[in-house]
Formats: sequence, structure tokens, C-alpha cells
Amino acid sequence: MTCRYSILIQWSDEDHKYIVTLPEFHNNHTHGATYEAALKNAQEVLELLIKTYQDEGWPLPQPKTFDTTVSAA
Repeated sequence: MTCRYSILIQWSDEDHKYIVTLPEFHNNHTHGATYEAALKNAQEVLELLIKTYQDEGWPLPQPKTFDTTVSAA
């Protein structure tokens, strides 16, 4: 089964790096000095989280769908 999970990458002026949030996994975080490094770290953390859930026999979270429509103000 292929799962699709969300990866939110945002620049942090305070930390001077990209902060990654993984919403489906209790908002776990990682980071990277570059966008590419942050994405790579996110993918590695997701793989570890999925493996941990499977090894522990925990149900994997349902992938979320976020509303990306823009409303006129």
C-alpha cells in the first residue's frame, strides 16, 4: 500500500533554517539548512515513523487533505 502524507516546510527567521512539520504524525518536526535538506530529512523521518508504526502494530494515520482554495476578501 502506498501512503501519501503531508510535509509542511516553512522558513524560520528565528532559527535561520527550514522547519518541517509532519501533520499526520502528531506534528513531528525536523529541519534543514536548505529546502532540499529539509525535504530529505522529512522523507527520512516519514520512513522511520511508518516503519515504527508498522513494527509496533499501530495503525497508520489517514493522510490528510487540506483545502487549498483561495477565497476573495
